[in-house]
Amino acid sequence: MLTACRIPPILTPSSSSTSHFSPSITTTRVTLSSSSSSSSSKSHSKLPLFARFTRSCSSSSSNNGHSDHSTAPASPEIDEVESESSSDFGDSYVALFVRMLGLDHDPLDREQAIITLWQYSLGGKKYIDNIMQFPGCINLVVNLLRAESSSACEAAAGLLQSLSSIDQYRNSVADSGAIEEINRLLTQSSLASEVKVQSLNMLWNLSVDEKLRVKIAKSDLLLLAMKYLDDEDMKVKEAAGGILANLALSHVNHDMMVEAGVIPKLAKFLPYESEVSRVIRKEARNALLELVKDDYYRILVIEEGLVPVPLIGAAAYKSYNPRSYEAPAFPDGTEIERTYDKPSRFGAAELLIGLNVDNNANVDEAKVNAIIGQTQQQFLVRVGAIEMEETSTRSECSDDQPRLTLLHWIDGVARLVLILELEDKSAIVRAAESIASACINEHMRIAFKEAGAVRHLVRLLSWNDNAVQLAATQALEKLSASNVVCRVIETEGGLAPLVSILKCSDVAGAIAEKSLNVLAQILDPNKEMQLKFNGSKKAFDGADDGSKELSSTEQAVSKTNPRSDILNSVFTARLVEILKSFLPSLQEKAASVLEFVALIDPTLSPIISVDIEIAETKFDVEDQFSAAYAIELEEAGLAISAASRLLTRLLDSKQFREKINVSHFIDTLRKILKTHIPLRSKDWVAACLVKLSSLSGYDTSTNPINVDVTLYDTIPRLVEQIKTSFSLEAREKAVVELSRIVSEGVVDSTEHIISEGAVYSLVKLIEEGNERGIEASLKILYNLSMDSENHSALLAAGAVPALRRIVLSEKPQWQRALHLLRSLET
Repeated sequence: MLTACRIPPILTPSSSSTSHFSPSITTTRVTLSSSSSSSSSKSHSKLPLFARFTRSCSSSSSNNGHSDHSTAPASPEIDEVESESSSDFGDSYVALFVRMLGLDHDPLDREQAIITLWQYSLGGKKYIDNIMQFPGCINLVVNLLRAESSSACEAAAGLLQSLSSIDQYRNSVADSGAIEEINRLLTQSSLASEVKVQSLNMLWNLSVDEKLRVKIAKSDLLLLAMKYLDDEDMKVKEAAGGILANLALSHVNHDMMVEAGVIPKLAKFLPYESEVSRVIRKEARNALLELVKDDYYRILVIEEGLVPVPLIGAAAYKSYNPRSYEAPAFPDGTEIERTYDKPSRFGAAELLIGLNVDNNANVDEAKVNAIIGQTQQQFLVRVGAIEMEETSTRSECSDDQPRLTLLHWIDGVARLVLILELEDKSAIVRAAESIASACINEHMRIAFKEAGAVRHLVRLLSWNDNAVQLAATQALEKLSASNVVCRVIETEGGLAPLVSILKCSDVAGAIAEKSLNVLAQILDPNKEMQLKFNGSKKAFDGADDGSKELSSTEQAVSKTNPRSDILNSVFTARLVEILKSFLPSLQEKAASVLEFVALIDPTLSPIISVDIEIAETKFDVEDQFSAAYAIELEEAGLAISAASRLLTRLLDSKQFREKINVSHFIDTLRKILKTHIPLRSKDWVAACLVKLSSLSGYDTSTNPINVDVTLYDTIPRLVEQIKTSFSLEAREKAVVELSRIVSEGVVDSTEHIISEGAVYSLVKLIEEGNERGIEASLKILYNLSMDSENHSALLAAGAVPALRRIVLSEKPQWQRALHLLRSLET
C-alpha cells in the first residue's frame, strides 16, 4: 500500500545569486563587421567560462519557443545573427563545471560553478542525469555546504534538493553524508533564510523514503525541524512542517516525535485565526492525523483543543435540514425567554433577537461556544463549502482507513453533532464513534451536551440497526461519566430505550453491556443517597448543596417519572440473569442498578418477585481469584463488593430472608473474605457477613464469622493504616486498636500481623510516637516475641537498637522495653 508523501516544489535560485535562465541552451554564431570584429572577439574571450555559459543560456531562454527570432533585440554591432539549437553544446560544459567544484580551485570559481550547476539542474530529470553521470560530483557538492559564502551554501543545498527530488538519486544523496552536513549547517545560529529553506527542502525530499525517515528522526534533525517551526520565514516553517508530516508516516517515529513535544508545536497552526499559510496548516494537519491513529496520542491531540472529525463527503450534507424552533433556543434545545409581548408584523423580532441581548444576561461560555460552532457549520452547509478545504488537504491520502480531519474543538463539536442529524447511516455511526473518542474530560463532555449531542444520541437508541445503536451507546457511555450529562440523558428520555435494549435478550452483547454501563452511571445509588442526604439537610437548616437547579424542561420531564421503567419485573429479571454471568464488570453494574431499584422501592417487590435463588451462584467463585491477574482481581473485587452491598440491603426485607439459604451465603462469603481480592473490596463482604451472623443466631462469644472478619478485614485494614498513613495520630489510633485485638487473644492474629509486614512500622512507631502509641506498639511486639519463630522478623526490623534506646533514656515504658529485649536475647 502506497503512502502519500509530499515532495516540496523545487525553488528557483534567489535573485542575489545570479539571473534566471532556461536550461535549454542555444549557441549563437555572430558575424561581426571588420571594424569591430577583433575587439569584440578579444573582449568575449576574457569572460569567465561560467559567464559565457550563463550568457549563452540566457540568450537561449529568450528565443526558446516563446518569441520569433526576428523580434529579438539585436546589438547595434551585429550585422547578421544565425542560431542553431544545440543542447549538446551546453551539456558539454557540465563536466567542466563539475571539475571546477574541486578543492584545488579558487573559492570564487567554486561558488560560481555550484550556482551555475544549480540553475542547470532546474531543467528537470534530463539535466540532473547529465550532472550525475560524473562520479564523485555529490561529494564535491556536499563539501561546499561548509563554504563561507552564503550563496555557495544555498546553491549547494539547492542542487542537493534537485538531486534528491529524483527517486533513483535519493539514496546517493543520503549516502554522501548530506544529512550529517545539513544537520551541522542547521545548528548554526546565524544562517541565511535562503540556506535554511534549501536545506530543509532537501530533507523534505529525503524524508519521502521510509528508511531515511527513521534515520532523520533518530538524529538531531527532528528537534531542529521543530525549532524551525517558530522561524519568521514562512517558507522555512512550511519546509519544517513538511519534514515532520513525512516523519509521522512511519509509526516507529511516533514515540520520538511525541516525546519531543511535536503535538503542541503543530497544533498551534490549525486554528483558522492563526496567521499562517495553507501549506503549513496542511502539513501540520497531516502530521497530527497520523498521530491520532494511536489511542493515547489522540488524547494528547484533543487536549490541545483539536477534535478528529470524519470526512463523509459534501454530498452527505444535502440531507441536512436545520430544525426551526418556534421560539429561540440554544443548540441543546434550552429555550430562550422572550422579552417581547407581541410578535412583529414581519417576524423581525425573531430575526433580530440576537442583536438585543441584555448586558446583564448570564450566559455560560459553553453555550456561547455552542452557538458559535453551530452557526459556523450551518453556514458552511448552506453555501456548500463544508469539507471543501479539509477534503483538498487530504486528497493525497491513499490509506484504506476512513478519512479524518482535525478541527478546532468549537467547530469540531458542532460538526459532529450536525452529522448526527443527517440521513447517512455510516456517517452517523462514524460521528457517534468520534464523539465517544473525544470525550476525554469534563470540558469536552459539557461541550457536547451544550451542542445538543445528547438529544440526538438518545433518539438513535431507538433505531432498528445494531451499528447505530452500538455507536450511540458507546458515545453515551463516555458522556455519562459526567453527573451533569447523566441528568440530561434522563431528562431527554434516555432511560426507556436503554431499559428496552436490556430487556431484549437477542440484542448484541456489546450494545447491552454499554447500555448497562450508562444505566449504572445514571442510577448510581451513591448519587441517590447523597441527593437525599443533601435534600434533607437543606430542608433542615436551609443550606444549599450547591447543585444546579432543574430547568423548566427538566422539571416537566421529571414529573412523568421516567424511572418507573426500571421497576419492571422483566427488566429486574434480566439484571439478575446478568448477575450470574462470568463477566465481573457486568456483574458490578447489574448489582449497582438492582441496588438502586431497591433504594427507590423499599418494598423490594420488583426484585423479590424474581426467582432470587439464581443470584446465589454469583458467589460460586471461591478459588479463581488467587491465580488471577491484578486487573482481574480488581474487577472481581468490585463485582463482589457491589453484590455484597446489594445483599446487605436486601436482607432488610423479611420476605427476602425467608426465600434464601442463609448458611449457603455465609459459607460462600467467608471463603471470599479469605481470597486475595483488594482489601477495599472486602468492606461490604465483612458488613454483609456480620449482618448474616446476627440473623442466623450465632453465639457472639464463639462466632467464627467475627474471627474471620477480624483476621481478613480488620487486621489488614489497621496494618495498612499503620504502614501508609501520613498522620501520626491516625497511625497511633490504628496501633491502639490493633493492640486491643491482640490482647483479646484472637487466634492467629499475631501471625497475620507478621504476614502483613507490620513489624517495621511498629518499630518505627516506638521511636516516633507519643506515650500511648509507644505503649500499644510495645504490647504488640511483646506478644509477637512469645513465639520464637517471630524473633528473626523482630531483629530484622531493628527492634533491639530501638528498645535499647528506650531503656537507656529511661522513658516511662523502659521496663516493658527491657522485658521485650530480654525475651529477644534469650
